[in-house]
Amino acid sequence: MGTVLSISPASKKASIMDTEATGDGLKNDKSLKRHSMFVSLSWKKLVANSAKKSAKKVTPNPLQPSQVAHLNSENIRKTHQTEEKKPKAPIPVPVPTVPTQNSDSIVQNGRLSTVQKQPSNFSLLSPRRIVIQASTGELLRCLGDYLCRRCYKLKELNSGDVVLWFRNIDRTLLIQGWQDIGFITPANVVFVYLLCQDAITESVSSAAELQGTFQTCLYLAYSYMGNEISYPLKPFITDSNKDVFWDTSLRIIDRLSPKMLQLNADPHFFTEVFQDLKNQALFYHWTSTVSTENTK
Repeated sequence: MGTVLSISPASKKASIMDTEATGDGLKNDKSLKRHSMFVSLSWKKLVANSAKKSAKKVTPNPLQPSQVAHLNSENIRKTHQTEEKKPKAPIPVPVPTVPTQNSDSIVQNGRLSTVQKQPSNFSLLSPRRIVIQASTGELLRCLGDYLCRRCYKLKELNSGDVVLWFRNIDRTLLIQGWQDIGFITPANVVFVYLLCQDAITESVSSAAELQGTFQTCLYLAYSYMGNEISYPLKPFITDSNKDVFWDTSLRIIDRLSPKMLQLNADPHFFTEVFQDLKNQALFYHWTSTVSTENTK
């Protein structure tokens, strides 16, 4: 145990005494060591016990699943009882208001007041839907009547000639395989009429000049409204407009591009042009009747 023992020559009694004394010292040392060991073990046990007690105080006991379900059901029941006691009222929703025709709203001193207006004689009317119907042959006839009335200097011109020019080009493109579907439809005839209004003037002096300008309008209409990617120039160019074909085409494009786009995008504008074309037959017959009566 770390104790140094020494033996010296002495008497037997002295040695026995020394031995007894040494034995007593060993016993005392052993007792001290054991006491210190006991104290240290007791201290460790005390510290461990105190830690367990503090842990028990801090950490609560976990609830069982049955207890949790019971508490949840109790909370739900109390919530339903509270909601039943509250008066049920509709949720206020802000509704946008539109000012009427006979009243105006004015803010005065932070308050909104309504001022009545005198009734007006004019009322706002919703636009009516206009339905116009016409066949392709009727619109072609109207187009021919328009050109005959516009080019009044050409006495021998009739509406059938214009329709024949149009149909011959469309038939040629079909036969030669440049298109699979005929181009002549009511919408395309209206488009051609829009181009002719600007391109063909009253100064036309011959049928060949009129045919050249008209076929230039047809080429632009086919290029813009046609079902194919490209079309040949030969059916549209004649000897009378060979030199001025591209100049006339560029002039028409420069002046009528906005209207061409508007005709496809705006239904109201298309309806106006459609109605105008349909009325050309009435104008032509009316002017023909008036001129015949004046001749008589």
